[in-house]
Amino acid sequence: MSKSSAQFSQYPQHHPHDHGRAFQRRPAVAAAAAIPLPATDDAYTIVHAGKQVRFGPVVFWIVVGTVVLLGLWSAATATYFAFRDDVLTRLIARQAEMQYAYEDRIAELRAKVDRTTSRQLLDQEQFDQKLDQIMKRQTALESRATALGAMPDVTGSIPRALPQRGDSSQITPKPSPISDTVIFVAPPDREARLESRAPAVAAPPTSQFAKNQGFDNVLVRLTSSLDQVERRQMATLSAVEEGMDSRMRRMRGVVSDLGLNLANLEAAVPRTAMGGPFVPVKLTANAGPFEKQLNRINITRAEMDRLNRTLALVPYRKPVIGEVEFTSGFGVRSDPFLGRPAMHTGLDFRAATGDPVRVTANGKVVSAGWSGGYGRMVEVDHGNGLSTRYGHLSEINVKVGEFVKIGQVVGLVGSTGRSTGPHLHYETRIEGEAVDPQKFLRAGVRLSAG
Repeated sequence: MSKSSAQFSQYPQHHPHDHGRAFQRRPAVAAAAAIPLPATDDAYTIVHAGKQVRFGPVVFWIVVGTVVLLGLWSAATATYFAFRDDVLTRLIARQAEMQYAYEDRIAELRAKVDRTTSRQLLDQEQFDQKLDQIMKRQTALESRATALGAMPDVTGSIPRALPQRGDSSQITPKPSPISDTVIFVAPPDREARLESRAPAVAAPPTSQFAKNQGFDNVLVRLTSSLDQVERRQMATLSAVEEGMDSRMRRMRGVVSDLGLNLANLEAAVPRTAMGGPFVPVKLTANAGPFEKQLNRINITRAEMDRLNRTLALVPYRKPVIGEVEFTSGFGVRSDPFLGRPAMHTGLDFRAATGDPVRVTANGKVVSAGWSGGYGRMVEVDHGNGLSTRYGHLSEINVKVGEFVKIGQVVGLVGSTGRSTGPHLHYETRIEGEAVDPQKFLRAGVRLSAG
């Protein structure tokens, strides 16, 4: 197969002067001999079995290209089938490697999530434990505040615990109806909190750390506030105990200084209507310093109440109200009527006629009427050999046999009997013997100082 110009180059060329001449048909011999006819310069001719097929260059190159592609495809297919097992093996190995890598990554992420969840649960457990401890401590402080508030010896307000500034965004305190301490709001339950914190797994660690630090700071501030409340409660309790101990020492000292027998005085105290089963005081095994100190205070208070009832029979109070001014003291003096030395068995209090005269201790009236130089006089027996006399009264307000209490008015100031003017003659006696009333009055000043 070749171009017609090349195939038919043996034929004579047309002369240039032959233009316009009719094209002469080729001899039939050429057709019979199956000699291909000349073609144009850009045409291709195929001769097969005496037939000629002519086609252009585009079709030719399409055919050629198709043949080449088919050849390449055949070669590639042969190569593929030749090396298919190796390729499949490598592909399967690659896929297995990728699958293992993904599984390892998933396992790593799952382990990380588990660690994060476990850490969150642990943090939650620790937070709940700390909060439970704070709530228990809060309850204990509430009971302590109630105990302190019930004590008559406590003056002033019970210490209060307030959150520091900036805590309202974390935990909002509310006042307790029992005392001025605070009750903390309980946290949400764990499941709800874990659900709300679930997106934080993918958050940066610094954010979670900051959140944990925030909770820890709140707990630290609340614990510090409770520590402050506890310190103030302990300080208040210590002050109460110290004050009661000091008063007990003074009370015992007064009885000793007056030369009185405390056991005899206690025996003379009249019994009031009381009773009930005997229940000994016991402390629990886990009692802390506060409970032990409170128990000591209660025991001391009971003993002090008993001493107060005993001292209610001791006349150490003033018989008249206002500033005390003596016109004559106890002891030897010049008699106002005779001008000679004489024993004055009491104290003369300056007062105006009609001023009330009050009994200085609990007791029983044993005399109420005119008594020689005393004029109108009232005598009260306080038991255990103690008695008091109130003389020169203008009026008597009690009767013999009547029981009187501290501060009760037994009469009015006057100038009856052996008297130069209105005043109160006041005596204190032990076993019938007159003693200086100022000794008792000084004891009263010492007791009232505490």
